[in-house]
Amino acid sequence: MELSGKTKIVGIIGNPIEHTLSPSMHNSAFKTLGLDICYIAFRVLPEDLSHAVKAISCLNLLGVNITVPHKENIIPLLDEVDKEAAFIGAVNTVVNSNGKLKGYNTDGRGFMSSLSETGIGTEGKNILIIGAGGASRAISYYLSEKASKLFLYDIDMQKAKKLTSDLQKIRGNVFLSEIIDVIDKPHIIINATPLGLKPHDPLPLNPDNITSDMTVCDLIYKKTKFLQEAVNKGAKTLDGSGMLLWQGVLAFELWTGIKPPVDIMRQELLSRIK
Repeated sequence: MELSGKTKIVGIIGNPIEHTLSPSMHNSAFKTLGLDICYIAFRVLPEDLSHAVKAISCLNLLGVNITVPHKENIIPLLDEVDKEAAFIGAVNTVVNSNGKLKGYNTDGRGFMSSLSETGIGTEGKNILIIGAGGASRAISYYLSEKASKLFLYDIDMQKAKKLTSDLQKIRGNVFLSEIIDVIDKPHIIINATPLGLKPHDPLPLNPDNITSDMTVCDLIYKKTKFLQEAVNKGAKTLDGSGMLLWQGVLAFELWTGIKPPVDIMRQELLSRIK
């Protein structure tokens, strides 16, 4: 990729950020399409977030992705927030339109696309989501549309109660869960916590609760111990690489107005996941 004075910049803001695979995924797509755009990772501390957001406009960036720990805290710093992202309470994509910054959330739609392409249906299913942070809010917004019942659990019960309450205002099938006290056996279990990023992390759920007729998903984009336990139980599994891919595809379209080469992005992403 040859940079010039005309090169447009997009990127990702987070902390930590060194592990991100988004730059290679997006830059491969820009190169394939011959677009003079470069994707860069920016490590931004929480206390510097407001300065970083101002820089998006000042430096004339096309936009940025937002990752932990900034997805919720960036909202009041933006000029406008998409209706979906406002309900979710988290933004993962910002578009700069002539200095005006608008926030979107492509996580939920990205996750649903990853389910769809692997043939995992949610219609009429009982689903348990472990974790009630930004990612959970995004996927639960969509999953609750078709699920028979959606159960939410977080070790921080106040956070879980808040998400449950918010969803219950628009859905009648969302329930707070203590995990082991789920009355209806879930067809799908989803880990939406960071547990599994580190080798010695505890499992988010006792694998004895997993059976061979279940589907177990992990939003972490590698094969975690949790997914391996599910494999051992004979369950169908799905990691977070598909969600990472498709949320990136949607962000690409928001920044450029162009459909990206999905297969190229997938190939680059999977080649770098260890």
